Amino acid sequence: MSQFYWNGRPVSFRDGETLALALRRAWVKDFGPAAGGQQARYFCGIGQCQGCLVSVDGGAAVESCLTLARPDAVVTPGAF
Repeated sequence: MSQFYWNGRPVSFRDGETLALALRRAWVKDFGPAAGGQQARYFCGIGQCQGCLVSVDGGAAVESCLTLARPDAVVTPGAF
């Protein structure tokens, strides 16, 4: 298994797995702050709700449910 880093913590993932799924398997439920003062989280799984936004390697916010995990990526809560 490969791994990426969520807030500095290693998270293992399988080939073809999204960031959201790997975080969910690692028992991460809180993806940080979301728009409107809500808590970001894995919800719809198709990118429609945008409730799972994260930043990868310091980039713009992306839907973690649509973004494939990649080795050694640094993933943090999305910037709002």
